[in-house]
Amino acid sequence: MIDNGFSIKETDKRMARLGVSGEDISAILVTHEHGDHLSGVARYARRYNISVWASHGTATMIKDIDGLQCFNSHESFNLGGFLVEPVLVPHDAREPTQFIFRSNDMKLGVMTDTGSITQHMIEVLAGCDALLLECNYDRDMLLNGVYPESLKRRVVGDWGHLDNQQSVHLLKQLETEKLQHLVLAHVSEKNNSHELVLDCVSSAIHCDRARLKVIDQDDGLDWCTLTTDINSKETLHA
Repeated sequence: MIDNGFSIKETDKRMARLGVSGEDISAILVTHEHGDHLSGVARYARRYNISVWASHGTATMIKDIDGLQCFNSHESFNLGGFLVEPVLVPHDAREPTQFIFRSNDMKLGVMTDTGSITQHMIEVLAGCDALLLECNYDRDMLLNGVYPESLKRRVVGDWGHLDNQQSVHLLKQLETEKLQHLVLAHVSEKNNSHELVLDCVSSAIHCDRARLKVIDQDDGLDWCTLTTDINSKETLHA
């Protein structure tokens, strides 16, 4: 599991929709210490005796998790049958990371909560078989919206979040034809829409909208399966 900002009850409900439970989770990876990513981690980890992992910087900001384990943000490590590669990103937190997961010669990238695109991000995301990417806001909607000016500056800053056009810029530098799944995530309810995201991304990378998936904040997303080839039994569920 990556992050958890929900109550135990809400987390269990969302897990049940996917046919799994807390007993099936062996570890929680924490990307950074902001409440919408961290607030439910400690309670869920204690309830189901789950190990929790974070960067050393993030760990200094977490006070309520006993036995918190740290990873080196510059080194890959094995966890739960995956090779996990942390990816340092520009975000207004203490040593925030995103992740690359490798298993059965397949590569899954998870990239949210980053305010700008770095060359390192482009390099590590190259060759992904699936990618979950932040499309947080439409710039015009945000700047003309109801957020206070201080929050607008935070979101659009180099340490905030990716807007639709920034995400498109990143995708244009990757081989998107190789992706079995492209999932667009962290979409603001007030400063973006699923329709805008789908139109923007599909037009920019010249793909059918049906190839794209947008995560709904309430309903989440069903399982996505990666296969090495159509005849292979080797799969990775995400």
